[in-house]
Amino acid sequence: MTISGKRIAVTGGASGLGLELVRQLASDNEIIVIARPSAALDQLKSNYPEIAIFKADLSDEMAVKQAAFDLITGFPAIDGLINNAALQYTPSFLDDEFDYGQIANEIATNFTTPTQLCYLLLPALLNGSNPFILNVNSGLGLVPKTSSAIYCATKGALNIFSQALQNQLQQTDVAVMQAFLPLVNTAMTAGRGDGKLPPDKVASDIIKGIAARKADIDIGKVKLLRPIARFMPGLARKIMKSG
Repeated sequence: MTISGKRIAVTGGASGLGLELVRQLASDNEIIVIARPSAALDQLKSNYPEIAIFKADLSDEMAVKQAAFDLITGFPAIDGLINNAALQYTPSFLDDEFDYGQIANEIATNFTTPTQLCYLLLPALLNGSNPFILNVNSGLGLVPKTSSAIYCATKGALNIFSQALQNQLQQTDVAVMQAFLPLVNTAMTAGRGDGKLPPDKVASDIIKGIAARKADIDIGKVKLLRPIARFMPGLARKIMKSG
């Protein structure tokens, strides 16, 4: 199955997995990107002039609200929202390089902003055709690793939020889905070991999952992690503790 003829908003669509999602969706759909100002975003606009772009620092609540207002003013109906943008800082609380100031930014970008956009763009989604919300999550939203504690917590929170929102919207046409990712070969995961999946493969799997309207789209090693976490949670925690 494919997705075509849709108007889809994507956060963080200028690089990494977000850019690959945009590339694979752009030929058959109308794409809207919400992302922080950057040279990569300017390049995206140059490569895809038909894409609508709304610039916003996704850790800034007022910037997010303004971008959402501008978006629904120009597009009162949208068919999909993909909350893809995320930050991950790896130092632990005991590391000298841990930056206290990054805590709020990481929580805002990974959790607060996706929840806000789900609310702010919901009127436009309710006007859409077979609308959907896809929150890009991680296997770390199921079982945390030792490093990146804030990132793990935000992904765990996003998982619970998505389940609750799914319940809230069950009487509407809006499907709420999540994609649970393993390590993807992007700039965010540079230097973090081997076995990373290429972003084009991950994007393709996500799009197939959206087309099938799967509530949970498990990708790569997450297909193994979920049953282990369910039936042998102690083993899952032991495996992930070394991460």
